[in-house]
Amino acid sequence: MNATLSSAQHGVWLTERTLDTASAYHLTLAVHLDGPLDADRLVRACSAVAAHHPALTTVFAADGTPGPGTGPSHPRTAECAAGELDALLARERALPFDLVHGPPHRFLLVRLSPVRHVLVLTVHHLVFDGESKDRLIDDLAAAYRGGPLAPAAPLPEGAPSRDALAEAEAYWAARWHDPAAPPLPGLVVSSVPGTAPAPGAETAWSLGPDRAARLGATAGRLGLTRFELLTASWHALLARYGDPAPVTAIELSLRQPGAARGVGPAVNELPLFTTADLDAPFAVWARTVRAELRALYRHRTVPLGRSVRGLTPRTALTPLSLSYRRLAASRPRPDFGAGVRAEVRLLGFCGTARNLVHLQLVDCGSEVEVSLQFRAAALTADGARRVADHWTTLLDGALAEPGTPVADLPLLAPRERAAQLAAPEPRPGLARRTVPELFAEAVAARPDAIAVVCGDETLTYGELSALVAHAADALARHGAGPGTLVGIELPRGRDQLVAVLASLALGAAYLPLDPGYPAERLAFIRSDSRLALRVTTRPEGPGDLAPAALAPAGPDTPALPSGPTPGHPAYVLYTSGSTGRPKGVEVPHSALANVLGALRDHLGSRPDDRWLGLTSLSFDISAVELLLPLISAGRVVLVPEGGHRDGPALLGLIGREEVTHVQATPSGWRMLLDAGLGGHAAGLTALTGGEALPPALATDLGAVSKRLVNVYGPTETTIWSTLAEPAVSDGGEVLIGEPLANTRAYVLDERLRPVPYGLPGELYLGGAGLAHGYRARPGLTATRFVPDPYGPPGARLYRTGDLVRRLPGGGLVCLGRSDTQIKLRGHRIELGEIEARLTSHPSVARAAAAVHGAEGDRRLSAYVVPAGPPPTAEELRAHLAAALPAAAVPATYTVLEVFPLTPNGKLDRAALPEPVPERGPTAGDDGGPCSGPAADAVLAIWREVLELDDLGPDEDLFDLGGHSLTITAIAARIHRTLGVDLPFDVFFDAPTVRGVAAAVTALRKE
Repeated sequence: MNATLSSAQHGVWLTERTLDTASAYHLTLAVHLDGPLDADRLVRACSAVAAHHPALTTVFAADGTPGPGTGPSHPRTAECAAGELDALLARERALPFDLVHGPPHRFLLVRLSPVRHVLVLTVHHLVFDGESKDRLIDDLAAAYRGGPLAPAAPLPEGAPSRDALAEAEAYWAARWHDPAAPPLPGLVVSSVPGTAPAPGAETAWSLGPDRAARLGATAGRLGLTRFELLTASWHALLARYGDPAPVTAIELSLRQPGAARGVGPAVNELPLFTTADLDAPFAVWARTVRAELRALYRHRTVPLGRSVRGLTPRTALTPLSLSYRRLAASRPRPDFGAGVRAEVRLLGFCGTARNLVHLQLVDCGSEVEVSLQFRAAALTADGARRVADHWTTLLDGALAEPGTPVADLPLLAPRERAAQLAAPEPRPGLARRTVPELFAEAVAARPDAIAVVCGDETLTYGELSALVAHAADALARHGAGPGTLVGIELPRGRDQLVAVLASLALGAAYLPLDPGYPAERLAFIRSDSRLALRVTTRPEGPGDLAPAALAPAGPDTPALPSGPTPGHPAYVLYTSGSTGRPKGVEVPHSALANVLGALRDHLGSRPDDRWLGLTSLSFDISAVELLLPLISAGRVVLVPEGGHRDGPALLGLIGREEVTHVQATPSGWRMLLDAGLGGHAAGLTALTGGEALPPALATDLGAVSKRLVNVYGPTETTIWSTLAEPAVSDGGEVLIGEPLANTRAYVLDERLRPVPYGLPGELYLGGAGLAHGYRARPGLTATRFVPDPYGPPGARLYRTGDLVRRLPGGGLVCLGRSDTQIKLRGHRIELGEIEARLTSHPSVARAAAAVHGAEGDRRLSAYVVPAGPPPTAEELRAHLAAALPAAAVPATYTVLEVFPLTPNGKLDRAALPEPVPERGPTAGDDGGPCSGPAADAVLAIWREVLELDDLGPDEDLFDLGGHSLTITAIAARIHRTLGVDLPFDVFFDAPTVRGVAAAVTALRKE
């Protein structure tokens, strides 16, 4: 072993001293021995081999200086049943090493039966690497046979030259940045860095002889090594997962090809940076990755910590890493003598993950063994298995057709793909009905039951049916009928409900015209929709009818018309357009009946249900509140005009009328909770939708209501398309759930292919809930309603524009709008992701993010409505910084009492106020004096080590070119001069003389 640590070893030693690495740096191998083994002879062979290689007995002083140990470890023996072997090996591999007293290796011989044994070697990475395993196994076999051992081969020596350091610094100056956590299926966001050690697990498998043969053939045709092709396929997978710039730390050997193999560490890990190009054929992509790898090879002798300033201690350079070993295809089994058959297992996981995911590959030519090691708190075993399946599926596609663009390579294994695209169990009966038909059945079943409560007035089903018949007769006399459009410009109340039911009964579609809308908007909607009739309190000309015109004209009740067919339009609703021009969504009776029937069945609707008619008719969810109780023989309690904004009045109405079901947006529910909902909700079924449900609100509402159902759906797919009950997953995520009956929900990428579980994609909806399209806008309809590539012939899908991810159990989590993605200073940022993280803070009820400022000076701003005492900007900033990249952490934080809302109760992002910039420290504040014996001594040490006579107390160590070796030198001098053992993390937390001096002073006082 060298008299001093190599640069790479020093990084390992420093990390061991700074972090709780557990078994992250343990390497292991196992030799399975079948036959009449002489256990005593094998124990002696292990001791002889360990003594033969000085690295295995090296010990390390407190300052990291290596030295010879007292001798090899005495191999231990144990017995266990075959079924207990895995547990025993896991315990053995995880046992810690004493690097000061040594030795940094241990052997364990496990006896399974008289003729079955397993020899396990565990070694610390400070003295060993993967390529040392081959030499060690050969020596063990020779020593067991009694043969001579080849001389111990030296390891590559020498620190990097000055020219090599300069070239590496220039190379990394243009490339290095600390990569954020990559997008992996099912990855759990954590404040723990992706490069920190943590308890882990592994999934292991083999690529198989056939795939290994195709790997070699394809690599040869493309002019690549097998390693380069495998690495290119791994980075292609990361690109398909949505990583625009995949990064993987690659373990590179420092040994020369053909040189004698020594035992000891001769590797260096360096990060491979690539840029995703999904349109490139895989063959072109692979050659691009090869070029990046070969550029990386030129700097393999220089540890990254010597080239990059401020690199914090870590067990892996990046959240993802890869190691590859190529074994000779003709390598024979180790020869332990006659009658003993040896099988070597080079792969083995020691229990601690070095980072989020490490891909370990051992290639023997005819086979490639794979171990995917992962942080157990970040990925589930099923999630890791899916990553493995995705990689092998993509690799198969690349080997079969290397000319295929990366974006078109297969990704999902057949089982996952089938589950993602599975059609719902058909319930055709729901969409074959109509609301007038279902309402008529309720009238026949309970003619004397109360159907409507409006203030002091009540209407039975028989009375309501008669009013609807008279109104329908009047509308028919004025030209309304199947296919026509009736505008309803009335305030909330009985007349509005009667007009809706009468229009539906005729087969005419109703068009909500909110009297509170601006006159210009109402005029546009009337003109654009080609309105036939309008029911309004302010008739202005032909085609306008006052409510009195629909009232009974005599004692006789006219017969109700035969009603619409399921294909007739039921209503047209105008929504805002991205260009500023509202667009009319035309919804058929079949879609309306389907959603109402699906909700009825899920909720178990009964005649004693009482629904609150809370929502404006211009918001499509009002149809649930008005019509679902009336097709279920229940009761609707209408909220008077203006009452929807009065929380205490609404609570009084809910209590007096014994309301059982309330549907509201999250903003509406927050208003009711603030008004003291509490005891009023004890028996309440609460439906919430229309915008994202904040976790804090879900908790509050779930605590006071009988049932909480989170519903989701765009107008174009008829009110609600999915529902979640419970609304929050076991992991604390708010769900939008699974599709309603006869609804197809796909999570697709830009090429309309299903994305893996746990990854974001755009939600596409299909099935019985689809609207006809946008009225008189065929071009726009064709853009948003697209052919369903996975459904029956003629089926369509609606592109929602919403980003979601699907959980393995099938539930959906909404991540925000795809059109809230921004690009800021070169970083792609999802505002929805920032908002979701903000609302997970316990002091935040609602959150929004926006960008302000002119191009070139754009700033990210956050807004919150507190759930109690308002959080500080620093609290929110720290909360976001724990999970989001720095570019996604807003610069300003504004606390508002309420958010500005659109008429439909959704966030009006454009109306958020301009943020007030936060003031930083005043210029010239240098933190005060830095003097005293400790500070003077620390300053002198820094100047000596860094060779800078004019160094000041507030200059950053890493800006001055400091690295791990510098830290060690400074810490050693501080110990000798001041008698203080300074933790290395101080240098990363406070990398100035002032900061280190303060830590020294505090430690001397203890």
